[in-house]
Parts: sequence; structure tokens; C-alpha cells
Amino acid sequence: MQSVKLTVNGEHKIATEIGAHTTLLNWLRSEGVTSCKEGCAEGECGACAVLVAREQPGGGTRLDSVNACLVLMGTLEGQEIVTAEGIGRPGSLHPVQHEMAVRGGSQCGYCTPGFVVSMAAEYYRPGREAGDVHHGPNGFDIHALSGNLCRCTGYRPIQDAAYALGQPAETDVLAQRRAQPAPTPQPLQLSGPDGEFERPETLARALALLEADPSAKLLAGGTDWGVEVNIRHARAGLTIALDGLPELRGLTWTPEYVEIGAGLNLSEIERRLDGRIPLLGEWFPQFASRLIRNSATLGGNLGTASPIGDSPPVLLALDAGVVLVSSAGEREVKLTDYFTGYRQTVRRPDELIRAVRIPLPLAPVTGFFKIAKRRFDDISSVAVGIALELDGDTVKRLRIGLGGVAATPIRGLAAEAALQGQVWNEKNVRAAARLLGQEGTPLDDHRASAAYRAAMLEQTLLKFYFEHAQEVLA
Repeated sequence: MQSVKLTVNGEHKIATEIGAHTTLLNWLRSEGVTSCKEGCAEGECGACAVLVAREQPGGGTRLDSVNACLVLMGTLEGQEIVTAEGIGRPGSLHPVQHEMAVRGGSQCGYCTPGFVVSMAAEYYRPGREAGDVHHGPNGFDIHALSGNLCRCTGYRPIQDAAYALGQPAETDVLAQRRAQPAPTPQPLQLSGPDGEFERPETLARALALLEADPSAKLLAGGTDWGVEVNIRHARAGLTIALDGLPELRGLTWTPEYVEIGAGLNLSEIERRLDGRIPLLGEWFPQFASRLIRNSATLGGNLGTASPIGDSPPVLLALDAGVVLVSSAGEREVKLTDYFTGYRQTVRRPDELIRAVRIPLPLAPVTGFFKIAKRRFDDISSVAVGIALELDGDTVKRLRIGLGGVAATPIRGLAAEAALQGQVWNEKNVRAAARLLGQEGTPLDDHRASAAYRAAMLEQTLLKFYFEHAQEVLA
């Protein structure tokens, strides 16, 4: 085991006896930082939320909230985090803590530090201003708290506290921190009885490591692997951290396609796209919570090849491809050809996902439908992405991506074929919807029955038709 150097609440720390699978949460608890708590150990409750200082495009620092239970210590070499203790303390409460206290936002208090951290991240968000129905009069996006669960207080006083916040004072230390440079990702190697960890400095080094050990675990945001480490006590002989590689963090537009780096987290992609791909813009808020989106990546979501991953249905509808790279070179594979079986893909053991490519021009009418037991921050029973282009009233191009109804994400090919070249009207859409309900091989499980999943497939196409009827006719 070796050490990791990082900054916690403004103090430089050297974390010793750090193994390849040591999480930030466990280390903080060992250091007596008791505001950071374990509620679920899988990123669903927010009790372990901390702020991480990250580079803001154009310069400066952004304070992002993440789940400490999913962050491996090896990814924090040279980095800076802030816990609830660093936001404010008794006798010197931060405005977020003050509002939570005076408005009754805490009872047992177990969840409160996590709420304070997520609320602080939104408090310091650049450009916070009043917006849609989910934004308060002070511009606070209440979805910033969607990954924080409270079992006893009730959410109304917590929302009241969020909506009572003003803008940070000029003398606010964390507000001033935003104007300073963020720490850059630092390479690191760890080794110990539970395995080895390396955060390489270059993509070439990462590919060489993978070529030498194809069984290595590739780590991006850690929102999937962290759960395996915590809940199933999984361990890898070698973990290769990819999140800091600049070659995986680009977002570029060309006349033919937009390329999104596999190492960008979903919140970064959302901000950088700024609504230019409307189907992704509709999908982002429905992917887990802000805490998860601040870490999760497209590369990781596609790399796990889960049949209930939320990104494949959307990317299938967009006719996207993945760029796979190895020491021998790179290749592009259409997502329709990428999945080969349950959690299996065409990606070779020596390859990693460098980027996702979405061809241009985009279909002008799109929609995403996620069927789940909770409206937000839940796993899909069924997910459907739809992209439509008409020539007059005739279907010129239609792609339907489906998740949760087969061993892999699939396209709704029968429904697509039934509507191709046909008039886009209720009669034809209803006929295609019946075909869509027969797609895949849905199963009965604890999330939904096979019959329910089939019914939801049919209903989503009908809902898409009626929701966009006026837009299409116009």
C-alpha cells in the first residue's frame, strides 16, 4: 500500500495505507470526518456527498457534488474535496446550513450533511437564475437534490431552505475559490494485497497496460464499479483509471458527426451541448441523480453493456457509433452492431471506448420515455428513445431504441419498417405500436412483468405521436 496526497477542507493531507479499492468514504470516516455517512453504499441516498473541485471551462473551478462511497482514493491524487465540515461549523454556519436549521430541514440529522453538500453545490453553480418549473424564484434547481434521500423530515422544509438562499457574498471563501485554478488530474500507482491501481498520464500508457493485462478493470466515473466493490466486495487484480485522460474528454462538432469523449461525465456533456442535441437534453435529467451524473460517463454506461442502461436506447435512436481504440489503432462500430449478448459486446479485451459519435444532421422530432417506479433517480423497467424525420407527412427516417426488453438494448425494427415511407397518422402509428409491443423478449421480474413491459412499448409510441402531433403538423 502507498499514500495519496489530497486537500480536504483546505488542509493538505497525506492518506496512508491506501489500497487499490479504498473508497473516499471509508478513508474520511477513518480520519474522523463523521459528516460523511454510509447509507446505501451504492450512490442512491446521498448521505456520503462531498464537493470535488474541478476545472471550469474557460478557467476557474467548479464545485461538483459526488458520492464519496463510489470514489476510489487513487483517483484523488493531488485533488481537492470539501465535506460538510468545510462548508460551515457551529458558530459559523454557512447560509445553506442556516436555512436548513431555521426552516426545520432536519430531524434525525443523518441525511442532513449530504443535503447540505448537494445544496452548496447548487448554491455555487455559475449562472444560477430562475428558469423552468423545477427552479425556484432564486434560480435553485431542485433536481440538484434528487440524489439525496430523507426518511423523516419530509422534503417541503428542505425545498423551502433551498429556495430561500440568495447569492454568495463576495467574501465567501468557497465563492472566491471558484476564481482560482482547479487541480489537474495526477498520475498514480498503488499496489497492495487487494490488487494494483494505476492512473496513467497518457492514453498510450493506458492502452499498453490493457494490452499487457486484458483482464484489467477500466474505471471511469466508478458509479457501477464502486457498487460492485462495496456491495459484492469485488476486487480487480489491476484497475486502470481513465477519467483524467485528455484524449477521452473532447467534444467536437464536424459536418458529419458530433464526437463525445467517453471520459466526460454526463453533467459536463449536458453543459457543453447546451441543448444542441434535444434528445440527449430530454434524457439527461432522467439518468439517475445529479450526484451520479457528476461522475457517470457514456463510456462507462456502454462499457457495462447492461440491457437496462439508459444511454443505449437514446444513442440507438440517434444512430450513434462507438470509437474503440487499442495499441493497434482504432475503429468505429455502430451501436446496432456493438451488443452481442447479455453484458457482451464486440469490444476486444485490449480495447477501450474512446468516444461516441452521433451522425449529423439530427432527426428534428425526438422523444425519450423512461418507465420506472420512481419518476427520477431509478432504474428503468423500460426505456425508449425515438427519432423521427418526415418528408411532408411521410416518414423519411425513424429510429426507435429500446432498453429493458431483451438481453441487450435493441432497435424496434419491425415498427420502424412498418412506418418507413408511410403517412405519419394515427392509424399507421397504432398499427406500428402493436408491432413495437411484440419486440424483444421481456421478462417478469421485481421491476415489472413481461406483459407490462410490452404494453409500455406500445404506449410510448402512441404517446410520442400525440405529444408531437401539433409540432409535426406545423
